[in-house]
Amino acid sequence: MTAILDPYAAAPALMKSWTSLSFAIGSSLEPSLIELVKIRASQINGCANCINMHTLDARAMGETEQRIHLLTAWREAPFYSDRERAALAWTEALTRLSEGHSHEAAHAALAAQFSEEEQVNLTLMINIINGWNRIAVGFGLWYDHKPAKAAA
Repeated sequence: MTAILDPYAAAPALMKSWTSLSFAIGSSLEPSLIELVKIRASQINGCANCINMHTLDARAMGETEQRIHLLTAWREAPFYSDRERAALAWTEALTRLSEGHSHEAAHAALAAQFSEEEQVNLTLMINIINGWNRIAVGFGLWYDHKPAKAAA
C-alpha cells in the first residue's frame, strides 16, 4: 500500500492532539478489552493497518491466538466474558450505525456490564478507532508497528 498523504506531516499539531487523545481514552478501560474493540471495529471497517497493529498489541499483552482468530465470530465462541461481549456488541452497533440497525439490545447489555462513565469511555474509544480506521484507509497508510508507536 502506498500512502497518498502523511497526516502527521500535513497537520502535525492536530495529529499530535488526536494521538494524545487516543492514548488517554485508550487507557480508560482494561487494555485487553480495548484491543479487542480496536480489532473488531477495524475488521468491520476493513482497515488492514489497524488490524495488524492491534493484533500485534493484543498478542504482546498476552491475548491468545484463539481469541484473536475467533473475534469475527465472537457471538458463537465461548471464550469471551459477558463484559467483553457487551463491549463487542456496542462496538458493532456504533461502527455499523449507518446500516440502520437498532442498538437498544446492545445498549442494554452495555449498561448491565459497564458503569455510566465506562459506557462513555468505551463509546469514545469506539469513535477513536473508527476515526483511525478512516484516516488509515482514506490516506492509504501502512505503518510498521514499532515506527507507529514511536511516532505516537
